[in-house]
Amino acid sequence: MKVASNLMRAIPTLHYDDYVTKARSVLRDDIFRELYIVDERDRLMGYLDISDVLQVTDTKSNVTIKGYTKEAARVAPDTPLAEVASAILAARTNSAAIVEEDGLLRGGVLFSELFPVLISRNEPRGRVEDAMSQEPITCSPEEPIHRIYNLIVTSGFIAFPVVQKRDVIGIISRRDLLRAGNVRTSVKNQADTTVDRVMTTPVITVAPDDPVATASRLMVDHDISILPVIDERKRLVGVIDRHDVLNSLPR
Repeated sequence: MKVASNLMRAIPTLHYDDYVTKARSVLRDDIFRELYIVDERDRLMGYLDISDVLQVTDTKSNVTIKGYTKEAARVAPDTPLAEVASAILAARTNSAAIVEEDGLLRGGVLFSELFPVLISRNEPRGRVEDAMSQEPITCSPEEPIHRIYNLIVTSGFIAFPVVQKRDVIGIISRRDLLRAGNVRTSVKNQADTTVDRVMTTPVITVAPDDPVATASRLMVDHDISILPVIDERKRLVGVIDRHDVLNSLPR
């Protein structure tokens, strides 16, 4: 039986007195959505994610990460993968920290790498319409970036579908905002940079009556975490993400 240590990987760490700009640089250039915060003895103190670092728009800032620390999902090295998944689901995070009994951080398990393993073991049950989140927040391609930036920071959502004349034409995510070099300047100056200059296209979708298993395979095949749900009239009726799929797995 595979356990947490089998999927363990090194995840960048920071200290309380590190600047948010340092965290932003690491998250922008790497695959991680979350970074762990440790003390001087490498004991886990918590984590911060992309939404946290997006709150600071200055290119240079003396704001430290201390005020952004949140409780991380924690597991032991020998924790079964199903229990690792439960810890991630309970914390609504994208990783679980692997810690020893004394709190020493050894590494982490990324949800994006755990997800395919779980799906290969147990096929999700039910239909997309039973697992999806309904009435998602959307935006239009011509909306100013600073509005969507503030919406993502305050709402806690990881991405929004971009809709034009009722058609979903793209997705804009936290990582899109983080990687776009001109976004922080646009936000700070309330400039008119628009969503269509930053969004990800083309967009992959599912239908409400598709099996959740179909949605999970698309997520694995395309390495994406969220899918818009489109009905037979091409209307957006919801979104489904990895956490929703995880809830559909047999317990």
